[in-house]
Amino acid sequence: MVVLGALAAATLPYLLRSNVPSGLQLPHVDSGTYFSDTQLDRARDYERFLELDWILSQVALVVVLALYAARGERFVRESAAGRIGTGMLLGMIGLALVWLSKLPFGLAQLWWERRHHVSKQSYVDWAFGNWFGLGAEFLFACGVILIVMTLAGLLRDRWWLAGVPALLGVGLLFAFVQPFLLPDLHRLRSPALAADAKRLAREEGLEQIPVRVEEVHKFTTAPNAEAVGLGSSRRVILWDTLLDRRFKRKQVDAVIAHEFGHHRRHHIWKGFLWSVLFAIPVAFAVTEVARRRGGLQDPRAVPVALLVITVASLLLLPLQNTVTRRYEREADWVALQTTRDPAAMRSLMRTLAITSRADPNPPAWSYVLFQDHPTIVQRIALADAWQQSRAAAR
Repeated sequence: MVVLGALAAATLPYLLRSNVPSGLQLPHVDSGTYFSDTQLDRARDYERFLELDWILSQVALVVVLALYAARGERFVRESAAGRIGTGMLLGMIGLALVWLSKLPFGLAQLWWERRHHVSKQSYVDWAFGNWFGLGAEFLFACGVILIVMTLAGLLRDRWWLAGVPALLGVGLLFAFVQPFLLPDLHRLRSPALAADAKRLAREEGLEQIPVRVEEVHKFTTAPNAEAVGLGSSRRVILWDTLLDRRFKRKQVDAVIAHEFGHHRRHHIWKGFLWSVLFAIPVAFAVTEVARRRGGLQDPRAVPVALLVITVASLLLLPLQNTVTRRYEREADWVALQTTRDPAAMRSLMRTLAITSRADPNPPAWSYVLFQDHPTIVQRIALADAWQQSRAAAR
């Protein structure tokens, strides 16, 4: 663990490097300038319900996993599947309990989103229509349990010497193949927008990264985009809800430039390295707690490990949000440098907030716990700061 900690410290300068000017001061932006009181009230009401629903779901999840950790040993006595097979069985039971504990809160979230015309999914489709994704999660969990228990059986508490590199390899493989697993993708059908995408990619030195559109309008009205893939699998994915005439061409250009910015600044790689850093204390905590159940080579430790991983993930969430906000801010800056159109960025942020019912200036506790992007007000202020810095340079 000491060696891993030293390696983590050595990577921090690279992970914290940013092309946003250090010490950049954001000008004050009044949300009332861009949004009416009615829009602000609706956004706050919408988000507070979702936040409360999420908090309650996490409390229920921890309680369920704590009970499973306390009583899960009885399944070991009833299993004849062998050491690793029993561990995988306990992992599957744990994941099933996770799904069941989240089900009522997920249905409440869907009800709220349908009520506000954000989601179009039926309750049955939401609960049972994603068996492929759920099956993939179960298979992934089985693979992780297989790797960890096998190595723990050979190396005991030093399982991480081989386990961490093995799990990193699995994570890198998933990041590479993810773009090929996304359904309903097609090329940009607007010649003008396709030409803009090629121009923006060329300006950012990313000519080999294609832009694809994902068909999601049957399920949601919310707009979104993402940068995915590694190496030759890199893609920019636009949801087709960005192209339904609610957003102007220059606004979509800003979105594309933002996602190209993630690739240009290697944010997917950096995010992966951050996940490694976060995994180090989690792996240490899991190893220490599992000793009380015979170590990670013992299937009795699986329910306890699930509980520790869940609690650790919740504790690390504010730090993870801080990291992602930093990279989203940098991608905004890259987009501003590429498009040189702060007005389009400001109008994009306003339209995103209205169409997504996002609170443009949430309270501090919500910002820390839930916001993995800068707030809408902060992103508008960044566009103002970029414009001011450009004017000063002139």
